Formats: sequence, C-alpha cells, structure tokens
Amino acid sequence: MKGFIAGALGAISMVMAGVATVTVADAQELLVEKKVFELPSFATQSGRTLKNVKVGWESYGTLNADRSNAILICHFFSGNSHAAGKYDAKDAAPGYWDAIIGPGKAIDTDKYFVLSSDTLVNLNTGDPKVTTTGPASLDPDTGKPYALDFPVVTVGDFVNVQKALVESLGIRKLAMVAGPSMGALQTYEWAASHPDMVGKAMAVIGAAEADAQLIAWLDVWAAPILVDPNWNKGDYYGKAPPNAGLAKALTVVTLQANHGDWTNGTFGRRAAKEGEDPAKALGNRFQVQSILDNAGEARAKVSDANHFLYLVKANQLYAAGGKSLADGMSRIKAPLLIVSQPKDLVFPDEMIARTVAEAKKAGREVTHVTIQGTRGHLDGVISMKQAEGAVKAFLEK
Repeated sequence: MKGFIAGALGAISMVMAGVATVTVADAQELLVEKKVFELPSFATQSGRTLKNVKVGWESYGTLNADRSNAILICHFFSGNSHAAGKYDAKDAAPGYWDAIIGPGKAIDTDKYFVLSSDTLVNLNTGDPKVTTTGPASLDPDTGKPYALDFPVVTVGDFVNVQKALVESLGIRKLAMVAGPSMGALQTYEWAASHPDMVGKAMAVIGAAEADAQLIAWLDVWAAPILVDPNWNKGDYYGKAPPNAGLAKALTVVTLQANHGDWTNGTFGRRAAKEGEDPAKALGNRFQVQSILDNAGEARAKVSDANHFLYLVKANQLYAAGGKSLADGMSRIKAPLLIVSQPKDLVFPDEMIARTVAEAKKAGREVTHVTIQGTRGHLDGVISMKQAEGAVKAFLEK
C-alpha cells in the first residue's frame, strides 16, 4: 500500500510530553516518557485528508550521531506504544515486550534507539497515556466527534504516520522494524511499501495477508458491538456508549488470543461461584465465563467501540504492500525473522507457513523460529524471552 503524507517535513511538529529516556542504573530498568507527534495534514489511502493528526510515541536508548541505530516496534490490535520500561518506577508492570527490550537484552537499548507509536484509531482512547486520532476525535471542521464520518484507514496508513514520525527525527533507514500480531502486519507493510528504509524485519505471530478465515473471525469479533442498541450506527458520543457489546467483543478477542491449554488448565469446569451449579439454573455460570467477561468489561471502560470496528476493518483489508501476499513478498528486500506459536488460533500454523513459503519463493532471506507455551497467540507477547537468542543472532547477523 502506498499513501501520500501531505506537507513538507519542515511543517511536521512534535509536542514533547517529557524528557528523553532515562536508564535506572541500579535496576537496569527503563523509565520512559510519553511524547506526542502531530501532522498538520495527512492524506489517507482512501483519498480523504485529515487535519491535525496526533499519535503518542515513546523511545528507549539513544539515537547515534549518524541516526543508523533506530529500531521501530509496532503494537498489536489492543495494544499501544508502551513496548518496554515503565512510566513510573511504581508501575505494576512494564511495557509488553520488556523481556526483550532494554539494557543488555535481545534488543539492547545500550546499542539501539528503540521507538514505538500508538496507531491511528488506537483502541485505548480512555487511557491517559494514549494519544490517537480516530472516530472519537473531534473533527476540526465541525468541533464534533467524527464518529463514522472518519475515513476507513488501513495498516498502510498506520505505517505512513510512523514513517512521518521516523523521518521527523532525521532517520532515513531503520535497523529493524518488528512487532507482534497486528504489529507483524505493520512490519510486513513497512518492508513491502518502504523497502529501502528497512534493514531487517521481525514479524511475530502474524502473517503477511489476512485470509478469508481471518476476515470472517474479525467479523465475529465485531458482531457484539453491532447488535448493541447503544451503538446507534456509531452515533453514541455524548450518550450511553455500547460498552456491553464492546465488552463481549473484547471477551471474544481474549478467548481466541489464548488456547485451550490455558482455559482448561486454569479454569477447568469449575463454577463461577461456590454453590451455584451451572446445571441448576440458566444464570449460573462457569468460572471461565465469569473471568473472561469481567476482563472484557474492565477493558471496555477505557476503550472505544468505533475504534475497535475501524481496527477490525484495517486488519480485514490487510495484504502486505496493499495487493497480495505474493506481490508484497516480491517487494521486500530486508532479511526476515518470523516468530510463530504452533498453537496460535488467530494466525494458525498454515497461515504462517504460507507466508514463509511465499517469502522463500520470492527469494527472501527467511529465518523461521517457534515459541511454545499454553497461551497460543498471546505467547508472542508474554513469552518472547524464549526467542531472545534468535533475536540477538538476527540483529548481529
């Protein structure tokens, strides 16, 4: 996919929400500050031009003098730019890939300048650390939320905003682009659409094209929102939001992102409440139902239903380079490290195998490694330390 970013780089402004990355020497823990990047004008691949596009971003490590040590991390469907470190030492948990990003880790921030940004239509509109432009944003021309008047955006649009951010820092080539799940889609998109800007590409738990099965599953993800009467065809801002539908949609995502090894091993057939046998009343539930629904309800409170639907559409439309798996692979120049989990239910083995085969057919340099665990797709986020050796070897190659 190719898009056009309106305006010269000189017109691009960055609003800094803090200072540079700080390394806490004693604990070797990264403390990071969230920043905001703004584009006065951005032409989407749909042909619509958006004004005042803003996304949040953060970085770890130091950009070297010739700006050649930058690595871009792209986030997953429900994620954000917080890939590593903590905003405050008291935070309960660090960023999602902290196991492999940091001083002395696989992606060594003593050597590399690592950056990550929130995507357009980021799901987490209620998170004060997230900045994004999407349906919930105010249209500068009307002063009202865009709602469904927001244009359809693609993974290519996500990447083109990132490209503007990267170039605003004076970076002309990235040492590596990497990411899990939807981050893998962005990684392939970077490598196919901007091949001269990508030194290496690491795609984790993601294929280079959304096939019919994934398109259909994404439709299932979206369905609970569409049948929630509060959705009101996207016109709910200033009214009761469709959080019941959004919560159930997030429950579906959470279930498919995991695996039966986890649900069976963690919950079994236990009742949600002692003394409330699921066989005795329709309303009595199993523990697995209760836990997943509670998690969905909690996430819904800081998420936006329209943003969820726009993310679904972007993922359904995805093919590397905007055309097809074969075309995308023919345009990639960077060596590829593909990391998958054999029990992944979102991007199953056969999808990954097609990507690997097409990459080899196109003459790409491909390394494919697998990680194990009980979480299926989610292992590509929480169990990445298993791939530490492969990531180090790939970067050093």
